[in-house]
Amino acid sequence: MAECFDAFLYLANWRTRQLMIRLPRGSLDLGTAQRYCDTESASAWVAGDRVVIDLTDEDEEGEWNWDDDGEGRLASIIPARADLAGGDLRLLYLAWLLAVGRHEVDDDEPEPPVPPGLGTLTAPLQSLVEFLRIDTDLLAVAAETSASLSRAEPAEVRRWLRGLPTDEKDQLLLRVLRDGDVPVRAELRRRFRAAKPDRDPAGAAPGGRTAGQLRKAAGARWAERQRQAQQRQAEERARQEREAAAARERRLTELATQPEQAWQRVDALIATKKPREYDAAVGLLTELAALGQRDGREEAFAGRIRLLRQAHQRKLMDRFDRAGLPGE
Repeated sequence: MAECFDAFLYLANWRTRQLMIRLPRGSLDLGTAQRYCDTESASAWVAGDRVVIDLTDEDEEGEWNWDDDGEGRLASIIPARADLAGGDLRLLYLAWLLAVGRHEVDDDEPEPPVPPGLGTLTAPLQSLVEFLRIDTDLLAVAAETSASLSRAEPAEVRRWLRGLPTDEKDQLLLRVLRDGDVPVRAELRRRFRAAKPDRDPAGAAPGGRTAGQLRKAAGARWAERQRQAQQRQAEERARQEREAAAARERRLTELATQPEQAWQRVDALIATKKPREYDAAVGLLTELAALGQRDGREEAFAGRIRLLRQAHQRKLMDRFDRAGLPGE
């Protein structure tokens, strides 16, 4: 990273994940980077004329996904590097959140400037959040004070470009021919952001909360999500129970039209001497018991069960007992 590469991604089956991104110092000020990245999990350092952002997540809990070999991970994240070079500080703020979630930032530590657009992350930034396992509740709380991401109107950009000296435009075009359009585009984005009046160069608003407040709010949000999930589960169980009760009532109503045929069916199932048919017979008897209880004929049912026990004691005793059918 110090000499050759602009990006590095590493993951191991002991759940270590690391991402490093290198940018020219002209694209990212070291002081700005270290304002967000000054912990063990998120750090920034200089290598020659480059600034390196180093992000590491050491999560010892949970299970390893053996199907995740890292293929495609870096490709999905790397476009965020160009956005950072263009002055989009959301990647740096996410790096700070990573450290907050790992409890490497003191409770009373104030948050750094909050960039706009935290509530509408790009796909590369979403991939970064997923890869580094950044707490999504923490991110949602942080995004509450993040302004909407403003898009510059084409007319505004054209007016700004017309104001650039002709010689400077020629130099920019020469750089495009020589170096490609990516570094020039990033520089123009930074300069356009800086030229907007009454705004921080990166469009970030001063942070007004502490790391402890963010963690507490994220914990409360998690607890509320759990409560809502439990409520939904309880409502779903109640719905399923209502549907099961209604279905059973329909079966009992149908059974009540021909109860003797049901008893004959029980005898036929037992006569097969097959374990699976025994289970079917016990299931039918259970419904006959419910019918007897519903219609006030429990004693008549119990008497017929006793006869079945006497006739098939060795084969059915255990099954009858497990099903809670009447005994002697």
